[in-house]
Amino acid sequence: MPVTSSDFVKALEVGRPPNVAKLFPNSKALLVSGKVIDRAMNAKGHALALAANGRNHFVIRGVLAAAQRANAAVLIEIAKSEGGQKAYCPVNYWNMARQVDAVANELGITIPVAIHADHYGIKGEVDIKSAKVEIPSMFDAGITSIAIDASHLPDEENLLANLELNQFIPAWAGLETEVGEIKGKEGLSTVPEALFLIKGLNAHGVFPDWIALNNGTTHGIEASDAGIQVELTAEIHEAIKPYGVNGAQHGTSGNSYERLRQIAQKTRTTKANVATALQFISWGLEVNDYGNAKLDANGNFIKVKGEGMTEELWAEMVAFADSKGWKKGDYKNLNLPFENKLLAQPKEARDRMAKRVEDFAYKLITEVFNSGDTAPLAVDAILKAGSYDLGPKGKRVEDPAQWTKEMLPKQAAGLSRDKGPAGNFED
Repeated sequence: MPVTSSDFVKALEVGRPPNVAKLFPNSKALLVSGKVIDRAMNAKGHALALAANGRNHFVIRGVLAAAQRANAAVLIEIAKSEGGQKAYCPVNYWNMARQVDAVANELGITIPVAIHADHYGIKGEVDIKSAKVEIPSMFDAGITSIAIDASHLPDEENLLANLELNQFIPAWAGLETEVGEIKGKEGLSTVPEALFLIKGLNAHGVFPDWIALNNGTTHGIEASDAGIQVELTAEIHEAIKPYGVNGAQHGTSGNSYERLRQIAQKTRTTKANVATALQFISWGLEVNDYGNAKLDANGNFIKVKGEGMTEELWAEMVAFADSKGWKKGDYKNLNLPFENKLLAQPKEARDRMAKRVEDFAYKLITEVFNSGDTAPLAVDAILKAGSYDLGPKGKRVEDPAQWTKEMLPKQAAGLSRDKGPAGNFED
């Protein structure tokens, strides 16, 4: 059932966080905390919220249209590599909420949407220092949920970074943490590693909504459909179940729909990130059933005539990439320099870019992620709380005295230091 107009009005009055209400005082867009989206998936059961990386304006438009059509609560997100200070996308941490709010009002979108800062990467003290200024600036710009990703660091430092930065994150905001870089079959996450991070946070009164794992998948173009290790994911989720933490599945592009359905059915995952597939689809490239771009006999992307951008603009983008010596995995860097040219296309091309995303996202939501009709459940969670702040799912069960900085080496004893190969896996 769609959200009733009276419930929507009530949710709009109490469900928008203070930063959103201040930024958009006259808006009719229901931008909410990530906690709201997570609770809606819990309420439906075995449901994954589509967390769409809005690498361009057309992805945002298409996903919002799909969510409205599916009556589903969703997240629009961007990662630090995509939309941080060294962005390769025009959508960034500071304009994403403004774009979502504008499109939602334009299209009459009435489903709840969280604005998520994904993969906010921390690799050392320099990043922590800048984060203390940058994170508040992002919430000032309308972010309603964030993923602190210090998974590049040793386990003790990962925990300490999460604790140090938590004071800069509003208590009402959605919160994701991460253990194990997303880098495929190397450096897979383990139960002890996940428990170490979640227990340590719990002891200090930090209760994440989600944890992301290295459970065998990768960012970007997935070479096969067998990346995600479902049983490993389920085992870790069962171990952390007492702490009220759900899973966030990264790197879904290219994984088979059956594998993603298993993640929904057999694990405690409530958030599924989709980035690369939506980029390719908006551009009009030929993709397989799972959103992975197909290549021709010469190893080149295949542009579908009459779909996505114009053929002329695609030829210009390919020539630009060739001039830079870019490989296929580098094509993501075309997002930033070509956004204005994409927006300057005829309306027919712009509309079909967004429509292609809409149709793909709708199928994901309704046939794979099982998150159709979760919008009313999200609104119910807001109305039940009577607030934008739903509070934590977990409660403190660990003894803080056992998780002081001095005790961490003891708690971390026996954890593997092998995190897999070094490199840039942020995508």
